[in-house]
Amino acid sequence: MIAAKVAVLGHSEWIDFAVTRALPEPGEILHTNEFWEEAAGGGAVAAVQMVKLTGAAVFVTALARDDLGRETAEQLAGQGVTVHAAARDGRQRRGFVYLTDDHERTITVLGDRLVPHGDDDLPWDVFDGIDGVYVTGGDPGALRAARRARVIVATPRAEDALRDAGVPVDVLVHSGHDKDEELDPAELDPPPATIVTTLGGKGGRWSGALGAGSWEPEALPGERVDAYGAGDSFAAGLTTGLAAGLGIADAVRLGARCGAANMTGRGPYAGQLDLRPG
Repeated sequence: MIAAKVAVLGHSEWIDFAVTRALPEPGEILHTNEFWEEAAGGGAVAAVQMVKLTGAAVFVTALARDDLGRETAEQLAGQGVTVHAAARDGRQRRGFVYLTDDHERTITVLGDRLVPHGDDDLPWDVFDGIDGVYVTGGDPGALRAARRARVIVATPRAEDALRDAGVPVDVLVHSGHDKDEELDPAELDPPPATIVTTLGGKGGRWSGALGAGSWEPEALPGERVDAYGAGDSFAAGLTTGLAAGLGIADAVRLGARCGAANMTGRGPYAGQLDLRPG
């Protein structure tokens, strides 16, 4: 296992998964024999991947007071994640995901994104002992609290907090193929120290305070199944590597191993790289 104390600040969704040959045509009725539901979403996927790399991870988030919010907390705790969640009125955010024969995932999100706020009654001092935190969401106050960690890695999905918090981010990681993750670093003050761009089957690149370079795609350790969770598993591996003191080249390679492994399992967790003994 990797010796590092790691955390995630961000969001989750309760996801219904359906495995189908292809996306439905307009008016078509599809039948599937493989379907299930579980807690997932970017923050949850990253936190579970971190547990499999280090043996433990903290997840600071917000969850609805409804049954799905409680199930989310219980399920993630059952996978070894220490969950600190602010309680929100209303319904837990949900999503519907098609996993198709072309190994892709298509996501429909239902409801408002629930993220922690700096004025929530949460144990913010938990970040005092954290080596690295991956940020997928939160308000400016929450991001300022997370800055207590030695290393912050963030996704552009936390855009509002990144713009308004005035907090230095060590690494901004984003997909070069996802329009929802486009963010001009010059719009942030201060700008992120290093930018990491993933390019799917072409590997990726980095540039900034940690230098500049690129990496080749990692060979999949098995048959490709689906892409759900690969990006956040990559980010979890990258964050963990930096938290453990690895150089950027080795940290992105660890991230690439996590992303590649994730694609060999069905859904968010089955294929994740697991370094725990036994």
